Amino acid sequence: MAAPVPPGASRPGDNTSPPAPNYNPNFRGFPDSLADNMQNLNLNRPPMTSNLAARPPPFGQSPAFPSSSPSPGIPGPSPPFSRPGPPPVAQLRPSVPGYGPPSSTLPLNFVPGRPTGPPTSQPMFLGSRPRPSTLLSSTGSPAAPTSGGPYPGSSLPTHPIGPPLLTPGAHPNTLTSTPLSAPQVMPPSGSSGNVMSNGPPVFSSGALSARPQFPPINSASQPPVGPNVVRTPPGPALQSQLPSSGAPQGTMPPLGSPFGVPSWRMQPQQVAPPPVPGPTQTSQMFGMPPPLPNQSMTTTISPAVGQTGAPMAGPSKIDPNQIPRPTPSSSVILHETRQGNQATIPPPATSDYIVRDTGNCSPRYMRCTINQIPFSADLLVTSGMQLALLVQPLALPHPSEEPIQVVDFGESGPVRCSRCKAYINPFMKFVDQGRRFICNFCGFTDETPRDYHCNLGPDGRRRDADERPELCRGTVEFVATKEFMVREPMPAAYFFLIDVSMNAVQTGATAAACSAISQVITDLPEGPRTMVGVATFDSTIHFYNLKRALQQPLMLIVPDVQDVYTPLETDVIVPLAECRQHLELLLESIPSMFHNNMTSESAFGAAIEAAFLAMKGSGGKLLVFQSVLPSLGIGALSAREAEGRTNTSAGEKEAHKLLQPADKAFKEMAIEFAEYQVCVDVFLTTQTYVDIASISVIPRTTGGQVYYYYPFSALSDTAKLYNDLRWNITRPQGFEAVMRVRCSQGIQVQEYYGNFCKRIPTDVDLAGIDCDKTFMVTLKHDDKLQDGSECAFQCALLYTTLFGQRRIRVITLSLPVTSMLSNLFRAADLDTQFCCFLKQAASEIPSKPLLQVREQVTNLCINALFSYRKFCATVSSSGQLILPEALKLLPLYTLALSKSIGLRNEGRIDERSFWINYVSSLSTPLAIPLVYPRMVAIHDLDSKEDHNSVIPSFLPLSSEHISNEGIYLLENGHDCSIYIGDSVSSDILQRLFGVATVDEIPTPFVLQQFDNPLSKKLNEVVNEIRQQRCSYLRLKLCKKGDPSGMSFFSYMVEDKSTGGFSYVEFLIHVHRQIQHKMTA
Repeated sequence: MAAPVPPGASRPGDNTSPPAPNYNPNFRGFPDSLADNMQNLNLNRPPMTSNLAARPPPFGQSPAFPSSSPSPGIPGPSPPFSRPGPPPVAQLRPSVPGYGPPSSTLPLNFVPGRPTGPPTSQPMFLGSRPRPSTLLSSTGSPAAPTSGGPYPGSSLPTHPIGPPLLTPGAHPNTLTSTPLSAPQVMPPSGSSGNVMSNGPPVFSSGALSARPQFPPINSASQPPVGPNVVRTPPGPALQSQLPSSGAPQGTMPPLGSPFGVPSWRMQPQQVAPPPVPGPTQTSQMFGMPPPLPNQSMTTTISPAVGQTGAPMAGPSKIDPNQIPRPTPSSSVILHETRQGNQATIPPPATSDYIVRDTGNCSPRYMRCTINQIPFSADLLVTSGMQLALLVQPLALPHPSEEPIQVVDFGESGPVRCSRCKAYINPFMKFVDQGRRFICNFCGFTDETPRDYHCNLGPDGRRRDADERPELCRGTVEFVATKEFMVREPMPAAYFFLIDVSMNAVQTGATAAACSAISQVITDLPEGPRTMVGVATFDSTIHFYNLKRALQQPLMLIVPDVQDVYTPLETDVIVPLAECRQHLELLLESIPSMFHNNMTSESAFGAAIEAAFLAMKGSGGKLLVFQSVLPSLGIGALSAREAEGRTNTSAGEKEAHKLLQPADKAFKEMAIEFAEYQVCVDVFLTTQTYVDIASISVIPRTTGGQVYYYYPFSALSDTAKLYNDLRWNITRPQGFEAVMRVRCSQGIQVQEYYGNFCKRIPTDVDLAGIDCDKTFMVTLKHDDKLQDGSECAFQCALLYTTLFGQRRIRVITLSLPVTSMLSNLFRAADLDTQFCCFLKQAASEIPSKPLLQVREQVTNLCINALFSYRKFCATVSSSGQLILPEALKLLPLYTLALSKSIGLRNEGRIDERSFWINYVSSLSTPLAIPLVYPRMVAIHDLDSKEDHNSVIPSFLPLSSEHISNEGIYLLENGHDCSIYIGDSVSSDILQRLFGVATVDEIPTPFVLQQFDNPLSKKLNEVVNEIRQQRCSYLRLKLCKKGDPSGMSFFSYMVEDKSTGGFSYVEFLIHVHRQIQHKMTA
């Protein structure tokens, strides 16, 4: 048993020897490797032509970090990718130049590509896996084999993709470049070169180069992935000046940056607030030109004025032309985390940016709601804003960012504060000629270990500071020592549990699950440590002996669903290398074995308990495919949704109780699962109510995830099920993890939010952790801070890699402390603030009536805007609504949240329960799209000539922008809807869907590609969205006049709705509430 141990606590040693120095924990030596590396996953992102030159020294010191060549023991290049479902053939666009320079010109630590999500391929329908050359594309047509690269004739350069691990005595090597004086913006559309989007979150019409999702068959082989370990040499480090390799200079066309910041005209009465010293004034960081001398950080919305100059009569006093809306930007932002030894404000999470870690961590890993910390609790309360961190420890980097350095301190382990156990970081101050250091968290002075000593330079910094990643980078990864282990690191174990009840078999869910599993088997990590098991269940549980010695798999039935057990534990989960043939045969046979099954009951609880008993000794991932409400044995449930609807006396007052677990059985199981490091993911392929509120307790507690396919269709959902499962297995992830966030004196952690199990207040235990999981950490003051000083935050994640190395990822952020309220509003982070609104609302929904939660969300928005209006804005007309520039879109997103699936009155209980679970671990870049989706017109795609963007400009979410003659696509990062007006021309319908009338479009809907430009462009748009969102979005067809059309219009959040304001009305409401508070 592996007892979770916090990063700050000791782990008893064992007799296991540490991995060899040249052992690469994340290398996969098999053709189908997707996540070759935990830190820099390659998902077929074409490398960009770098115009970053190279990273400047972080604090004015000479560059260092020489990359050494791979050690002899490191495996060679990976064979070419070979995918079960190749992407559709990319259309060669004349305006898109070739994919980057030849490999010889790339720096050694150049990152090849950032994953953009699961493949866009369509697997064969419920059949056995065919040869790659015969697979269908996502459009249903055969995908022509490609070679060499994502585009015909292109090629992918070969280069290392792992985080450089430095050898003893070697120093990290960075690229040389001219230091940036301010965050740079990539050149506009006329530039040459290639640009890639930042992954999931892009909301724009900017340039997005079309590309397939996964490397095509016969693509260029990958280079060795063996990072060299940074070993800390004893004694002072040598100041060796090694030649640095510069990246080739080039230019980059723009990429859509979702929410650019337009400059609103300043009102005559306004006076700009006093400037904030330091780089926080730099507006170029947001893709904007420098501010004019009289430009304010305020957005003022004036009364609408008629022809005579007097305010217009009528209920609306707000000029619709001045309403703030998201504005796309066509630039990629270059962001240095610190400049001039001061923290810089990060770009919006929804924008496309490239980070240079110059002391603070990348905002991808950790962001704060306010980028200047209030010096007292009273100042924070006065601001009306929240102080919180959003932490995504394994977030995917941009392909042009430097990989995270991995440092090995040997048996002594990383240097830490002896009092608070904080890890060494760039903000610890060395004194007494380097013999002691002062902790930037607790202020304690420690002796510097003798083998870590180095003299100080004239500037007071260690002479080797720029040669050690832990002293000049905000994010670093340490190799964990034996004190962090209570046993050998766990193997990568995967157990698949499949529902074979009558409903699952008849709807095709069982066959779809078996088909998906059989195809992703090749994506599992190779090697003797990878273990696999399979079981099926209905009213009983069926295990399978996959031992190689048997001629065929042997079924073992467990009939007792009250007191379950696991037969032949050692043969139920076996090494993948020993059972691959048996496993493929079994998965092919299961649908036919249960073809005539008439058992409708489901012993879901008993089945996962039995699977857990089989995995108890090793831990690992339990992937469950469930189709009906659990009705037998442990954790049996009833159809509470129907009971809630018939019990009218309960009505609205008690409706939220249906969003709470029915009993404690699943919670108790989940805590035990987490204790033994079993992470559970549940794939709900259902057509009925399944009580997600109860079932989801297990994934949420074990660090897993719920996938919801309702109503499940074997025709349209098989591809999504396969892609979701594949991304689940291949994305960067770790096992048996524990996470802690530390803060400087004066600030402390108040609460953690996310998918985890917490046994002690300071730590969260994670049986599984992956690149998509985000945690919200709320903060509070316990003392006053010193104005002008800095406040530090550090997240330490101890985890096991897929290949059995214990690592500690340390993420450090240091922000300035201020006593000025105006500084807080200038440094507010809209995306992070709203993500906190969203997560807090989701956590409140199961315990409070919806009306009360909506009021709380609205009040959070009003309180912040009132504080700004009262204390920061200059004297102006009472008829003006004044918004802080950084938060001017907060009212729009607050309104959108109040109309979202989670907070509107209508909707199914399971749908709301799933929304709550989806939000609990949602990343910051996906928070805004969830409630304010992207809508584009697709009926005229072929008439829009935009060579820099696959996705056209998006429209405001108002029915005013929807025409009966048009067809529109709307996506929120999870689902995708296509709305067809009732007067669309038959020619457009024929070209897009191959039919003459809307009624002829089949249901369920599957998008196909026809031989015409309009259809090809629509498929390009859909595939591009799927790549950006890291999700194979389901396509739902919506027609005017039927319920699906009503569902589409429910996303028009700027319109007036039943019981809800329009956007203009909501601004008036906010304005009135602020006026009321001003006069109270």
